[in-house]
Amino acid sequence: MKHHKVILAWASATCMLFFPLVLSAQITDSKSIVAKGAQVERLGEGYKFTEGPAVDAEGNVYFTDQPNNKIIRWAAGTGELSTFSAQTGRSNGMYFDRQGNLVTTADSTNEIWAFDQSGNHTVLVTGYEGKLFNGPNDLWIAPNGSMYLTDPIYKRDYWTRDPEIQVGGEHLYYVSPDHSKITKADEGLVKPNGIVGTPDGKKLYVADIGDDKTYVYDIGEDGSLKNRKLFAPMGSDGMTIDNQGNIYLTGPGVTVFNKEGEQIAHIPIDERHTANVVFGGKDRKTLFITAMDSVYGLKMKVKGVK
Repeated sequence: MKHHKVILAWASATCMLFFPLVLSAQITDSKSIVAKGAQVERLGEGYKFTEGPAVDAEGNVYFTDQPNNKIIRWAAGTGELSTFSAQTGRSNGMYFDRQGNLVTTADSTNEIWAFDQSGNHTVLVTGYEGKLFNGPNDLWIAPNGSMYLTDPIYKRDYWTRDPEIQVGGEHLYYVSPDHSKITKADEGLVKPNGIVGTPDGKKLYVADIGDDKTYVYDIGEDGSLKNRKLFAPMGSDGMTIDNQGNIYLTGPGVTVFNKEGEQIAHIPIDERHTANVVFGGKDRKTLFITAMDSVYGLKMKVKGVK
């Protein structure tokens, strides 16, 4: 998430049901990945800045209203929106582990947290070599339980600590499955942000939003990253992947690239910035998009991966 100062009213209700507002911007889709006749719909609004969507095993989507320190739950099937947690450590990026815990980057404490299904959290990771992270942003959990997280710095007005770089740079980190080993997976990025891996755990995509590039790595058996290659000539705030291996990047709307790095679609969103994306719904065929004070959905032919 970039640090935006957005002055927008926030709906204080803890349980909301929205009637979708259809947006009419033109979608380009050369490979017909969008469902026939589908249009972008606003599923909820009135937040301050939405981020970090993650999907659970039932297809429910959780996203953060980061400035308001909340995690909101969108119910698959009904579209009902409710507050999952109001004490989130100002969580930003999120991802479900195989045990059903919602793992988050707690921005206010510079830690990695895990929420159980009741909304109670535990701290998984506190920093690197005794130092605070800059501000953990996004994360992805591999099939074996290892974790990759991006740690750019966006100065927050709510930090009480020195808001300068803590760990000697803005890096990509690897965390072992038992959380006992943390290493810098790549120190050569300007400002790493969005991240996602393939479901087989063999490739990792990382956006360097500071250099307007997205890279792809091979993941070694020991979790190390190898053979970094330029994947797309644009950065991204957040990203996701579908069952065909297409990669969805955010910023000005949502831009989709196939696995060869060729642009195949663009989904305009009528907002100043699109933060993040995930596939949700019971069939994983709704592209769920967080953008500024709202959340949006688009029916797709392709689907997300578990």
